[in-house]
Parts: sequence; structure tokens; C-alpha cells
Amino acid sequence: MKAKTLKVILIHGNGGSTADDIWFPYVKNELTKLGICVISKTFPDNELARQEHWLPFLKNELQADKDTILIGCSSGAVAAMRFAEKNKIYGSILIGASYTDLDEEKERQSGYFDEPWDWELIKRNQNWVVQFASTDDPYIPISEPRYIHKKLNSDYQEYNDRGHFGWDKELIEFPELIEIIKEKLSL
Repeated sequence: MKAKTLKVILIHGNGGSTADDIWFPYVKNELTKLGICVISKTFPDNELARQEHWLPFLKNELQADKDTILIGCSSGAVAAMRFAEKNKIYGSILIGASYTDLDEEKERQSGYFDEPWDWELIKRNQNWVVQFASTDDPYIPISEPRYIHKKLNSDYQEYNDRGHFGWDKELIEFPELIEIIKEKLSL
């Protein structure tokens, strides 16, 4: 599929995160240079990132569809997985993803963890899944992304020094993310 027919939607995390945080502007700029349409907007309810607001926003406002790559970080990665359970997308990149509420009240309030995961549907509804994880992530134990990798058979990139990919350490560029998209799209 040609890059011009695809679009990428960047999905930030919870806790008041915005589309202008960390490496999001860099990724938007670099993918735009490649001719890819990139949507990077601050999601509503960005404090709790509740499923009831985020999934309809993805579908109805941002028009995520079978020609969309979702790039989600933290709660954004969880939203991308839940979206793919019920909707066809082109592919997804999950950064600092979890599959449990981590015994955190704010995560429980999001609603993403109320139902069991349908891993087969998440896989079937997209062409590929890429994951980025780091063993030194202070919020997400490495067992979480490793479990998701086993369930989704993702293209898995594990680091030892990236933390939570910008939320705890300075990370304003993410060239590995650009390279994996170029590889997946044969650019």
C-alpha cells in the first residue's frame, strides 16, 4: 500500500498528556516528509483517557479505518489494541503497552480493563503489530509488553534504557519508530 493512501494517528497517554508532548511532533514531522498523512491531536478526557471517550473519538472524529496505522504510547497503546478488537486497521505500533490495570485506580477508571482481551481479533483486524518496550520502564513492568508480544506475535523491540519512552526520560526524537514504518511500508 502506498504511503499517500494511508494515514497515521498518534495516540498519546493519560495523565494530561497532549499531542505536543515528547517525540510526537518529531514523528509527525518525519512521517509527513515521507508523504504520509499524520493526525496528531490531543484526545478528549486526556487525564483519565476513558475508553468511552477515546474509542468513539478515534472512529468518528479522526476517522480511523482499514487504511490507518495507530501509534499509541502508554494508555494510547491500550486504546489502539481495544480499537483493533472491533475495527479493521492497517497496523499498529504499541509503545509502553500494558494489558492489565497495573493495580492503579486511574487505569481502572479508563474502562479498558473491564473485559477480557480478544487477542485473536486484535491480530486478525490488522496486517501487523509492532511493539516498543523497555526493561527500565518505571510504570510498566516488562512482563506486560512481553505478554502482549506473545499473544499478538508482534514485531517486538525491547530496550534497556528507554524508560517510558519520554515520560520519565528526555526523548524528543524516535528514529527507530520512523525506520520501522519505512520498513513496514517498503518506503
